[in-house]
Amino acid sequence: MAKYRKLSRTSSQRKALLRGQVTALLNNGKIVTTEAKAKEVRKIAEGLIAMAVREKDNFEEVTVKAKVARKDKDGKRVKEVVDGKKVTVYDEVEKTIKKDKPSRLHARREMLKVLYSVTEVPTDAAGKKKNTKEVDLVAKLFDEIAPKYADRNGGYTRIVKIGQRKGDGALEVLLELV
Repeated sequence: MAKYRKLSRTSSQRKALLRGQVTALLNNGKIVTTEAKAKEVRKIAEGLIAMAVREKDNFEEVTVKAKVARKDKDGKRVKEVVDGKKVTVYDEVEKTIKKDKPSRLHARREMLKVLYSVTEVPTDAAGKKKNTKEVDLVAKLFDEIAPKYADRNGGYTRIVKIGQRKGDGALEVLLELV
């Protein structure tokens, strides 16, 4: 029995394809693809979710002091003149952050090896850079997806057969998070 499906691609193409589909699955919750690809994506996605479930509570809350630029009512930075130069005014603020313990940090870095970065674009600003924001999929895995599956021992995805594709007759399936 083979360890994985080659999907008629070179190793680099196959890796890129699977990374893209795993990223889309975790970002959107479901994808439509062929059965062979879905079975490969399922292996990777379930491994990432299991890792997130295992490490979801492995952090400590730490209070840190940070310098934040003071802003006026329009949201622009306040500037002062010091020695003939305009300098931004900073306020010192205390923030509480989550500091990963070593095993969670390792899990985070392993997830980042697989997942691509995702940029979310609002529908009204389609095709423009303005108002786009970077989605942190690893944080989403730890904060949203892992707590949902905390009491579940595997089986985080479901494959539902849709039917044959019109062009080449390949069996299409819906791969979704349970």
